[in-house]
Amino acid sequence: MVKTWSDRFEEGLNPFIERFNASIDFDFFLLEEDLDGSIAHARMLGRTGVITKEEASQLENGLEKIRLEAAQGVFLPSKDDEDIHFAVEHRLITLLGPLGKKLHSARSRNDQVATDIRLWLRRRIDNIDSDLENIQKALLKKAENNIYTLIPGYTHLQRAQPISLAHHLIAYIEMFQRDRDRLSDARKRINICPLGAAALAGTSLPIDRNYTANQLGFNGIYLNSLDAVSDRDFAVEFTSVASLIMVHLSRLSEEIILWSSEEFGFVNLTDRCATGSSIMPQKKNPDVPELVRGKAGRVFGHLQALLVMIKGLPLAYNKDFQEDKEALFDSVSTVSNCLKAMTILLEEGIEFCLDRLGSVVTSDFSNATDVADYLVSKGVPFREAYQIVGKAVKLCIKDGVLLKDLPFDQWQALNPNFEKDIYENLIPEKVVAARVSLGGTGFNRVSEQLANWRGRFSSAN
Repeated sequence: MVKTWSDRFEEGLNPFIERFNASIDFDFFLLEEDLDGSIAHARMLGRTGVITKEEASQLENGLEKIRLEAAQGVFLPSKDDEDIHFAVEHRLITLLGPLGKKLHSARSRNDQVATDIRLWLRRRIDNIDSDLENIQKALLKKAENNIYTLIPGYTHLQRAQPISLAHHLIAYIEMFQRDRDRLSDARKRINICPLGAAALAGTSLPIDRNYTANQLGFNGIYLNSLDAVSDRDFAVEFTSVASLIMVHLSRLSEEIILWSSEEFGFVNLTDRCATGSSIMPQKKNPDVPELVRGKAGRVFGHLQALLVMIKGLPLAYNKDFQEDKEALFDSVSTVSNCLKAMTILLEEGIEFCLDRLGSVVTSDFSNATDVADYLVSKGVPFREAYQIVGKAVKLCIKDGVLLKDLPFDQWQALNPNFEKDIYENLIPEKVVAARVSLGGTGFNRVSEQLANWRGRFSSAN
């Protein structure tokens, strides 16, 4: 096939270099966006008189025929097409003859691909936002069923204080909401149209950039043509947000992996989302959260690759930018698949072991802070109360008992402010219920948080 740019050259590309240079293997994903952008461009050319309105209509019909051919599986670009943009243009010329050659007036592949990738990513961001909402709803449903289920809260992976399991799950709803907010904010900067910047300097033809931007649903246009074709900040910004989504998924995965171990025993893995061992018949393996935890690294790698790719590039377009697509395509696919897998895991892959959770919160010293707060309520300065309770814990460890088992005379020997109601204040349910500060784990506060999230999801729909 004759290359669009071949008249400048006397020899063809070395076959290996031709394959090395081509991006058609992966940028075929941009076909729909390339057709949408080309149709908007053709309409604009007809509207401004660069071509006739009849020619613009024929170009649009030809582009829609290519879309239909792609849907039917008969539009199959080859390596000779180099990239999806040349593939579409070559097919259009085959369909329409010389008229097809007019489509590229006032346009370069530089602003064309910059437009396509923004259109593609904009749509995928909307899909990922929906995936994030789905995992939030799965967490909300689990939380609503476990307001009064207690679980140890940890700091430094050491038991700290008992909390409502619902409170723990809501923390992830909050994380994913921040991810959604970041995606929404990033989308604003993605939704700026570079089309019409041409190669780097604009064009002398009488185009209407605002018209094409409106046709494609962009909120505005780049005001500097150099910046329009050389900006890949949006790719870095999206991959940064994607990396944080994977961080949150990986943290949740790690907790589920720990919880499903015999050492913790907080959850059982159902057959729907677990696998077995090829040699140990008793095993159930948490493959889903392990895969999610592992896949986080590839998204982090794409972020690093994009940063390194653009850090030393001069203005304007450079072939290095071809490397942005695979990083973006894989980041989108990985994040979306991981969100879907974890949502299924939450909905049908884990069951909380209520008896085990009920026993662990009564077999430690995680109610010690509440003893200190009890003394504070009696007028004892907190730091002094803290030391008194430290002595009580040391005494219990020495005698092999828990705070709830300490005889009352020993409580009084530690401080005369202790009364017999201290035992009631040590009950885990009372400890959790007492956390009434805004945003805390108290049952009433947790119920408020759940009502807030129910309202937010229902108003959004």
